[in-house]
Amino acid sequence: MAYRVGRWIADHWVLTVGLMVLLYLFLPIAVVAGLSFNRPSSRLSYDFNAFTTDNWTNLCGPPDLCDALQRSAWIGLLATVGSTLLGTLMAFALARHQFRGRGTTNLLIFLPMATPELVMGTSLLALFTAGGIQLGFWTILIAHIMFCVSFVVVTVKARLAGMDSRLEEAAMDLYATPFQTFRRVTLPLVLPGIVAAALLAFSLSFDDFIITNFNSGNTVTFPMYVWGANQRGIPPQVNVVGTAMFAIALLLVLATNVRRRRGARVA
Repeated sequence: MAYRVGRWIADHWVLTVGLMVLLYLFLPIAVVAGLSFNRPSSRLSYDFNAFTTDNWTNLCGPPDLCDALQRSAWIGLLATVGSTLLGTLMAFALARHQFRGRGTTNLLIFLPMATPELVMGTSLLALFTAGGIQLGFWTILIAHIMFCVSFVVVTVKARLAGMDSRLEEAAMDLYATPFQTFRRVTLPLVLPGIVAAALLAFSLSFDDFIITNFNSGNTVTFPMYVWGANQRGIPPQVNVVGTAMFAIALLLVLATNVRRRRGARVA
């Protein structure tokens, strides 16, 4: 029996490794989803005691959880809008135009991505303190836009690099104005990259803890709430939030794939 199992693994090692990687990725998510239906018997919410749906129906039961969640959502949305606008404009400038300092700018774009969050957080704290800026909601937002811009630029720029410029040239040969070419040709082609960059920016902003912790003052975001709750026991509603966010992300991915397949069939 052991020989047959070993032989099957040897013959299907690629499939085996793939299944192990998927298990490694999704097992923690499955545990979180399971614990979202847990009624803990003590402050340790990861001890499964009994099945319940109260955590889903009473999401705002723990004090300040919904306030922190709403605050993180607003910061994430505003940071996504700001970084996506700035990053998309920078990506177009770097991909489509030649100007002095273009190479240096391309290099500097990667610095926030390569800089440790601890260093970035302390640097921003020193900047805000030196400028006499009170730490709080707006300093968190500024910090999040700053480090999200780089990811947006890289994502949108990669999309622009993969575009066929002959499509835009053909549109202009057919007497389309620059605005019409951008609206009917360029924007639809680059839009998937912009959407992907926006989703990435929101995820990074919503999930950030280190940079936020340095520049938040008395403002508490959802990751900071979870960290503070860990000292006394994380409420199971936190698992509800994690499960809901994963479900939403999964639905977005599935919807995108379905739309892409339908578009391919029509084409």
